[in-house]
Amino acid sequence: MLKYSLKRILLALVTAFIILTITFFLIKIKRPSEPPATNPGIVLSYYNTQRLYGNVEMSLSPLTGFGDPIKTLTFDNNGIKTVYYIYEVPIYKQYIAWLTRIVTKWDWGKSAVIEPNSDAISIIMDRLPVSFSINIISVVLSVPLGIIFGIIAGLKKNTWVDHTISTLVMIFISVPSFVVIIFLVYFLGYKAGLPTMWPTPDQANSTKALAYIIPVMALSFGSVCGYTRFVRAELCEVMSSEYLLLARTKGLTKNQAITRHALRNAFVPILPSILAEFIGVFSGSMILERIYQIPGIGDLYIKAVNQNNPDYNVLLVDMAIFTLVGLLAGIVLDLSYGFIDPRIRMGEKNA
Repeated sequence: MLKYSLKRILLALVTAFIILTITFFLIKIKRPSEPPATNPGIVLSYYNTQRLYGNVEMSLSPLTGFGDPIKTLTFDNNGIKTVYYIYEVPIYKQYIAWLTRIVTKWDWGKSAVIEPNSDAISIIMDRLPVSFSINIISVVLSVPLGIIFGIIAGLKKNTWVDHTISTLVMIFISVPSFVVIIFLVYFLGYKAGLPTMWPTPDQANSTKALAYIIPVMALSFGSVCGYTRFVRAELCEVMSSEYLLLARTKGLTKNQAITRHALRNAFVPILPSILAEFIGVFSGSMILERIYQIPGIGDLYIKAVNQNNPDYNVLLVDMAIFTLVGLLAGIVLDLSYGFIDPRIRMGEKNA
C-alpha cells in the first residue's frame, strides 16, 4: 500500500504539472493583462512589476526581435520627453520565468486586475476558507440524508414509499444548484427573512451563520438525490443476490441479513463515492458563489477569467487549487477501496 500510495502521489504531481502547463499556454496565447488604471505613473509601475516577473521588456528606444510594442508611455518633464517602449516577452520565456519563481521562491506572481500588485496566492488563501466551509457543510449534511433515504427506498422497493422518494429524486436531481438557489433566495430570503446575499465582514455573527443556510441547501439538494439513487440501486442489487438468500436459509432473520450482509456489502462502492461527490459539489459551487455573492475561490475564478482583461496569475493559482483538490480526492478514493474491502488490499499484495 505504501509503494502504491507513493506511485499515485507522484503520478498526481506529474498530472498537475501537465494541466497547469497547458493552462498557462492556453490563457497566455490571448494577450497580456491590461494595467488596472490609466494614470501614466501607475501604468509604468504596473509594467515595471511585469518586467521583474519576466512578462514584458521595457526600453527607452525601440527594440528588435519583439514585434510591435504592446504599449508606449510618454512622459513630459519640463519639456524633456521620455518614451517607454513596452514589449511582450515570448510565452515560452514567460513560462520558464513563472516556473522558476514557483520552484525556487514559491512565488506565484502578483495580481494584475483583481487586487493589483497583491500576491496571487494570498488572494486565494483569503477566500479559500469560505468555499471549503460551505462545501464541507453541504457534504456532511447531504451524505447521511442521502444514505437514509436510499436505505428506506431500497428496503421498501416497489411500494408507495419507494415510488415517492424516487419521483422526488428525479425531480430535484434534474435541477441545477444555481436554479435551486434562485428559488431559495426568493422563498427563504425575501419571504422568510434569511440573508439574500453573503453578509459583509462588519455584520453580526448571527447574520453570517444564517447566510450559510441558502447556499448549503442549494448544494445539498443534488447531492442528497445522488446518494439516494445510488444507495437504493446498490441495496436493491444486494438484496436480490444469492448469498443473501443463503444467509436467510441458514436461519438469519430478515433484519439480521440486512444489517450483517446487505448494508455492509452495499456500502463498499458507496463510501468512496462520497469523495467524488465532494469534488462535484466543490466545482459546482462556482456559479452559486457568483449568484449569492460569496467571496470564495469559485467566484474569484469567474472574475479572473474575465474575457476583457483576465488576471492570469490569480487564474493559475485558482486552477492549481481545483486541480490539486481533484487529484488528492482521486488518490484518497483509490486508497479507500483497499481499506473498505480487504479483498482489494489482499489482491494488491498478491500481485
